[in-house]
Amino acid sequence: MSSGKIIRRRYVFYGDVQGVGFRWHARTAAYAVGACGWVKNETDGSVTMELEGYLEQIETVIEKLCSDSWIRVEHMEVKELTPLHTEHGFEVRF
Repeated sequence: MSSGKIIRRRYVFYGDVQGVGFRWHARTAAYAVGACGWVKNETDGSVTMELEGYLEQIETVIEKLCSDSWIRVEHMEVKELTPLHTEHGFEVRF
């Protein structure tokens, strides 16, 4: 999983995404593929996540989250960002 260039994306997930282990599943999926970034719950019931890595890594994390039986993503917004190249690991923010 290391072809292409490093990218960074911000995702905002809407649906049944809080109270279902979303942040912890995101952390597990990111660690499994070696992506970095962070995830946090928002006061409006959405979840915001920034992921940095190779496209294949990011797509794998998103696929795992969207296919989880407890999580129901109704809609997500995606924004391309400039990679930081300074993060290591994946953080659950509170």
